[in-house]
Order: sequence, then C-alpha cells, then structure tokens
Amino acid sequence: MKRTFSLLFLFVFILLSIPVTGQKQPPSDKARGIFFAIGLGPRLPVGDFGKVSFLGYGYNMELSYTDNEYLPLFLFGKIGFEQYSASQDYYQASEYSHFSTNMLPLTIGVRHFFSPFMERVVIFMPVLEVSSTLLIYQNYHRFRTNRPGYIEEGTKLGFSAGLGASMFLLDIMTNYHYFPNNQFISFDLKIRIPLVATI
Repeated sequence: MKRTFSLLFLFVFILLSIPVTGQKQPPSDKARGIFFAIGLGPRLPVGDFGKVSFLGYGYNMELSYTDNEYLPLFLFGKIGFEQYSASQDYYQASEYSHFSTNMLPLTIGVRHFFSPFMERVVIFMPVLEVSSTLLIYQNYHRFRTNRPGYIEEGTKLGFSAGLGASMFLLDIMTNYHYFPNNQFISFDLKIRIPLVATI
C-alpha cells in the first residue's frame, strides 16, 4: 500500500512539473473531450456501518466526457474497489474472530467545475458532483465458536454527493455515500489525464 501511494505522488509531481502553455481560459470555461482519472484515499464508515467497521481504503478508475459549449457538466462513469475491516470494539462485543467487507462500486454521475477562486499561481476551481451507484459487496464472517463461517454476497443501489477543489489535472474530493446499512465518507486524491481533449 505504501508503494502505491509513493508511485501516485511521484506521478502527481511529474504532472505538476509539466508547463501548460496557451491556456488563456480556465478549464471550467472551455473544455471538450474524454478524460481518464484514477483516485485513491481513505474511507470513513458512519452510522450503523461505523459501529461495525474501522477505517477503510479504496481506489477507482474513471472515464468522463464533456463539451462545455453544449453542456456545462462533465458526465462520468467509474469503477472502484474498497475494503473495510471490523473494529476491535466490535470484535470484543461479538463472537466474531474476523469480519470484513469488500465493495465493488459501479458509478455514473455528473460533475460541475465552478469558476476559479484563485488564479495567481495555479488555478483552483470548486467542484460539485452527484452520482448513483450499483454496489456489489462481499461480507466475510468468521467466528470464535464452532459456528461455521460464511461469505455473504449481494448488491445494493445507492447515491453519493461530494465537493472538492480542482486544478483540473489534480482533484481533492470529499463524498458522502449512502447505501442501506453502508454509509461512509470518502476522501480521494485524483489525477486526471486528457485522452482526446481540447482545453
């Protein structure tokens, strides 16, 4: 995991070291094309999910499209992976020797970049996004007693809403995710790469 974070931050440094020329307007004013993004960060379970699970982590890959001359939004789809372990308090209060949750979220949504609020050194834009998600999950149950363990699998529908700050090639996002019995807050550092784009 430490190696993954190190590679990500090295990639961020390289991207931010590349000079951007000919950009007279911020990306929120004019952008057209297809973009690829990767992101990762911690996950904080809340509500009933927070009573069971400890701090998790997750990462995702995203494709987005925009043409701001016709639609002032980015349309995006993404797939991710997330993992959560039970807290020590939950183990002490239950018969579990191991409990963990793996999630595979499939998400579609829209994102809006607002006008920059800081342009002297780098461009910072507020970002707002909303999305809907099909969640595929696995719960691993293992007990201290002779009770046999098992794997619980299923799907859930949910939604999320988030806000953050963007330099367009680099985003910092916070999202609230709601699923029945699985609510959490995500914090993501995201790198965006233009695939076919005019900015």
